[in-house]
Amino acid sequence: MSGKIFDDPQSALAGALFEGMTIMSGGFGLSGNPESLIPEIRKAGVKDLTVISNNAGADGFGLWMLLESRQIRKMISSYVGENKLFEQQYLSGELELELNPQGTLAERIRAGGAGIPAFYTKTGVGTVVAEGKPVETFEGEDYVRETWLRADLAIVKAWKADPEGNLVFRKTARNFNPNMATAGKLTVVEVEEIVEAGTLDPDHIHTPGIFVDRIVLSTINEKRIEKLTTRAKEVV
Repeated sequence: MSGKIFDDPQSALAGALFEGMTIMSGGFGLSGNPESLIPEIRKAGVKDLTVISNNAGADGFGLWMLLESRQIRKMISSYVGENKLFEQQYLSGELELELNPQGTLAERIRAGGAGIPAFYTKTGVGTVVAEGKPVETFEGEDYVRETWLRADLAIVKAWKADPEGNLVFRKTARNFNPNMATAGKLTVVEVEEIVEAGTLDPDHIHTPGIFVDRIVLSTINEKRIEKLTTRAKEVV
């Protein structure tokens, strides 16, 4: 077996956590959250964290746990809804927030993984998003300059991995995870299943193992429904 495989989430994060670090955390809403690794970060007690994630979980789950323990100093996100604690901490001045258009956030992460320090986009031109950022004109249109995002640690949730760290994501749980796997100095992946080497179809691999440093089997796979909507029962 590969030396990338660890026995449990705690050992997979050993030596990776420190005060004031920047962490990328995969997920969109409650889909594709690294739900086994986040509780271990909480237990470690490291504070003054900058966390890059689409959102901060939902009430009682995901990154909400690190907000509740007051370990996060700054969020770099694109969505703050469905999380009352996130809202309260931001409005009270407890939590710093760098809000990004969602596509811009994804591209900043991708750029970080690709080694591209900056790029230009029309999204946000003429709004508060562009405040303090260079704006240039290309072919008669204004574009705002955005910079890459990188992290000390990327925590990622995948469906399957082989011992070399080649990853397959399942449907919408893919979301930000593949890009984040490329943009961390250290990438730790929790997976639902570890398969034997050579069993993954190369055409089905979403993230090559070269980007993955550590792999651990998930201990939590709740797959919660963030907002359940049902049709009213018809009265006959």
